[in-house]
Amino acid sequence: MSDWTQLQSTVQRQIDALVFAGREIGVQVAAYLDGQTIVNAVSGLADESTGAPVTPDTPFFSFSTGKGLTSTAVHVLAEQGKLDYDLRIAEVWPEYGRHDKQKTTVRHALLHAAGVPSLPCYTTPEDFLDWDRMCRTIAGSTPEWEPGTRHGFHEWTYGWLLGEVVRRATQRPIAWVLAEDIARPLGAERELFFGVPPQDLNRVARLKDRNWRQSLELLSQHIANFDAIAPPNVRPEAGLANRRDIMQADIPAVATVSARGIARMYAALMGEVDGVRLISPARLKQVTAVLTEGPDWAFAGDLPKTMGYVAQLGGTRFGWSGNGGSLAGFYPGLNLSVAVTKNYLGTTDDDPMEGIAATIHAAVLSQRVVTPQA
Repeated sequence: MSDWTQLQSTVQRQIDALVFAGREIGVQVAAYLDGQTIVNAVSGLADESTGAPVTPDTPFFSFSTGKGLTSTAVHVLAEQGKLDYDLRIAEVWPEYGRHDKQKTTVRHALLHAAGVPSLPCYTTPEDFLDWDRMCRTIAGSTPEWEPGTRHGFHEWTYGWLLGEVVRRATQRPIAWVLAEDIARPLGAERELFFGVPPQDLNRVARLKDRNWRQSLELLSQHIANFDAIAPPNVRPEAGLANRRDIMQADIPAVATVSARGIARMYAALMGEVDGVRLISPARLKQVTAVLTEGPDWAFAGDLPKTMGYVAQLGGTRFGWSGNGGSLAGFYPGLNLSVAVTKNYLGTTDDDPMEGIAATIHAAVLSQRVVTPQA
């Protein structure tokens, strides 16, 4: 077993420097290798107004990074034989079959190929608090394309689409599946949430806008379908995330997580973590196969997808990066998972969070030869 003390020290210095320079307020970084922690670093403040420090179990509201929890819940249920990727959604959710959506499958939803990424332009945060209302909206929508014929980022609808399938097929809310089948077995009950329980709200880090709101405005101006997937009143920005009612709501396109918790979850997809493995090696290979082709409808550029995850860095890392800077993913060839959470939302040409992930990846790569998936 390698000694990862130097890597831990390097990452700690990197995030301390970012906080000291004012580029970040609070940061968490975690990495697991072969089911064991090799990095668990924190720096800065969870909440500037109270002076509360970031700790390893501080939950951060994380935008699309949270989609990884939804995807993983579906795969765990499939592993248990309780859900099938080829299930037609209308079989368990009959209302969904309207407007030529009868043939849409769970596989289509996981691939962002279902054709229902859009929300009404008048959608409000209050709508997000009503699960049934959002499901009625999605069920009543006309697809932007024939399901399965192309793919496009389902910014918000991804969570309700898959979450309602889970609820109808298993008679359990997806939040229960996350808590009972993933978080609790992994000892991460205080670190992986959809809706945050009232007793944990005061532990959640408070987000702050750096230049992310400005970036969203630019996306709105230059990407034709951006306002369709993220209407003006519900753009993924700090003001929305800091609302206590939003934090408490189950919105499975997002989640509130610690870096340690989500890195631990991804590690358990690839192998055992303290005796817990979430899916088989055969299913791991299945869910890391890139199945989409052509440009993403929402962003017009490349966004290659597997069933539930985005393929990043040439298909070596799978997972999700979140609006404003968080990221989490896993490298099956190395049996490595990495996650970074932060509360200062912004974008730069040189993303320091990706730089930290690259530091960890390079350190592990130097110690071993990449192996094919089992």
